[in-house]
Amino acid sequence: MKDAPTPLAPAGADSHEKRKADSAGPEPNTDIHEKRKADHIRINLEEDVAFKRLTNGLEAYFFMHQALPELDLAAVDTSVEVLGKRQATPLLISSMTGGTERARHINRTLAAGAQAVGMAMGLGSMRAAIEDPALESTYQVRDVAPDILLFANLGAVQLNYGYGIDHCRRAVDMIEADALILHFNALQEAVQPEGDGNFAGLLRRVEAVCRALPVPVVAKEVGWGFSREDARRLASAGVAAIDVAGAGGTSWSQVEMHRAPTPRLARVAGAFIDWGIPTAVSLRYCREAAPGLALFASGGIHDGIEAAKCIALGASLVGLAGEFLRAADQDGVEGVAQLAGALTDELRVAMFCAGAGDIGALGQTPLHTSF
Repeated sequence: MKDAPTPLAPAGADSHEKRKADSAGPEPNTDIHEKRKADHIRINLEEDVAFKRLTNGLEAYFFMHQALPELDLAAVDTSVEVLGKRQATPLLISSMTGGTERARHINRTLAAGAQAVGMAMGLGSMRAAIEDPALESTYQVRDVAPDILLFANLGAVQLNYGYGIDHCRRAVDMIEADALILHFNALQEAVQPEGDGNFAGLLRRVEAVCRALPVPVVAKEVGWGFSREDARRLASAGVAAIDVAGAGGTSWSQVEMHRAPTPRLARVAGAFIDWGIPTAVSLRYCREAAPGLALFASGGIHDGIEAAKCIALGASLVGLAGEFLRAADQDGVEGVAQLAGALTDELRVAMFCAGAGDIGALGQTPLHTSF
């Protein structure tokens, strides 16, 4: 294990704390975290938070259909090795939740479903449990999912607010994670009344974490995509993978619009409903800028055919969130496993009809465009 560097000093902490006090009053931060987590679950299950006009961009691509694929469908292999761990399917349950009792039940349901089918899973932001150890159990799923590729998760911007290597290690150790996601959510923080908006000088702090942490670091957007320049800078900082999490699925500015305490804040958040880089475009940008880096695709993925397109565009894992959340909430572990099974079946048929016998071959299969 590498030695930890000197702890990173907080940037702009005084103004941050004043803004927290102004917006939150005397309410403890842990209470704010729990309420926000509960709001996010409720809003995602009950409200329309999808992009209105902007799509994931995958509709512009198609595979050349192979009427004579020279493959046995039963032999088509959907397994994939990512970050040193083999999974039966390239599906990923994207990071969603934690920090409340309802989130604990959802996470354990999702994890048991992931274990049943052999797919990867990310946890929601673990800041709540870092600041209140009583909430750790809402993230701990390794006992029901001993074999899956499991991602811990912290907001990258917290590195500018006093978080350092030790916090990152705690998140990883807390859930026995295989890797750490640092999520980048600049727009969400900008429209949250309690958001953390100081992203200045963040890259060097990310680089310090990548150097010191004993597990791989994944940079993840949350629904607005990474640009070419983003990908270049993150690759130079030492991240092991990028989850593009592009536009076209859940709009977190819309989620925050539904949480907004005033009409003015609701208006500002609502204005960004169609902001961002579509998932397919962000995938292309990141593959061009960081050709040697593992890529994950998420952001508005609807089915196994779109998952196949993402893999052909360079992704190793393909993440979905909302559908898995609804399956866990409505149908439990079996619902999660059934959904994953159906998506993998769709992927397998797409591979068969595109003439790709395994995930490696699919990654080399050309896509054609309708423009």
